[in-house]
Amino acid sequence: MAIERNKRALRDLLLEGGNERCADCGGSDPEWASCNLGVFICLNCSGIHRNIPQVSKVKSIHLEDWEDAQVEFMASHGNNEAKAKYESKLPPFYYRPTFMDCQVLREQWIRAKYERKEFMYVAKQEPYSAGYREGFLWKRGRDNGQFLSRKFILTEREGVLKYFNKHDAKDPKAVIRLNQINASFQPAKIGNPNGLQVTYLKDNSTRNIFVYHEDGKEVVDWFNAIRAARFHYLQVAFPGASDADLVPKLTRNYAKEGHMEKTGPKHTEGFKKRWFTLDERRLLYFKDPLDAFARGEVFIGSKENNYSVLDGLPLSTQGNHWQYGITIVTPDRKFLFACETEREQQQWIEAFQKVIDRPMLPQEYAVEAHFKHKP
Repeated sequence: MAIERNKRALRDLLLEGGNERCADCGGSDPEWASCNLGVFICLNCSGIHRNIPQVSKVKSIHLEDWEDAQVEFMASHGNNEAKAKYESKLPPFYYRPTFMDCQVLREQWIRAKYERKEFMYVAKQEPYSAGYREGFLWKRGRDNGQFLSRKFILTEREGVLKYFNKHDAKDPKAVIRLNQINASFQPAKIGNPNGLQVTYLKDNSTRNIFVYHEDGKEVVDWFNAIRAARFHYLQVAFPGASDADLVPKLTRNYAKEGHMEKTGPKHTEGFKKRWFTLDERRLLYFKDPLDAFARGEVFIGSKENNYSVLDGLPLSTQGNHWQYGITIVTPDRKFLFACETEREQQQWIEAFQKVIDRPMLPQEYAVEAHFKHKP
């Protein structure tokens, strides 16, 4: 009888504010709990909690029996109270992962909160908020594709991230300005669970570098160090802006990536398979997903400026192997693409439509004006 009563009490607790979503990733329908931390969590996050048994004791809400004292502890704590305790000193720039983020981001977030208690004590946050970071990352070579150890330095004072091809080199191989950098985790693309893609603009062209570190904490600290440096740069650049305005600009995940076919501006060339990345209003295409340089870019404006996306290709189109077409109409010309499956086609159309439905910002008009359509 007590067992059933306790299960019912736990189900009721799940309906209370904050408990209806995972305490760590925000995923819906948490069916697990840490009975000593007092938080309700999802299946994926419960696996991470199980890996730190000295910190968290995990139980299933529906499949295991609960003692009265454990239920009372959950009732007197819960997700909102845990957030107030374990995230009280969370820096605004620190990336809070969602259920859609990769394993290393979610694991290091959970370890930072409960194991290292980084967000309870400011003194524990030195690794990523100091304004200077130096260390070695494995970087993919542009020509041979091998990963080689490279020295990286992030310096807020100079406003750059730079790396060196030789450990004792005096001059960096590349200097990346903080105002032009984006970092995003790409484990599947890079083929490493800790894979990080760093993208930047040079001469208005997009360049990519791909790095990883064997230690998950180290690579997530680099990621948050980049975010911290960007945050401090933007605070100076936009002194009146709130944290809520600045945080979405620190790093961004790409709206959509994947293979499509495309043809040239005259539409008489054969279609070629390319890897596409939709980054805000830039649609970049690469011969290979791990290319350092984009082969070309397409600017996608708003519907008010005569941009639109159409399902299918003009009737006269030839040369496409994949049958699910997409036409992007711009004030200057039409761009033709083809997808392998109808599902991919619909996902791309939806992603393009979101961009086109969004009014253009003043700075985006400047990008459009300077944009060069590359063949």
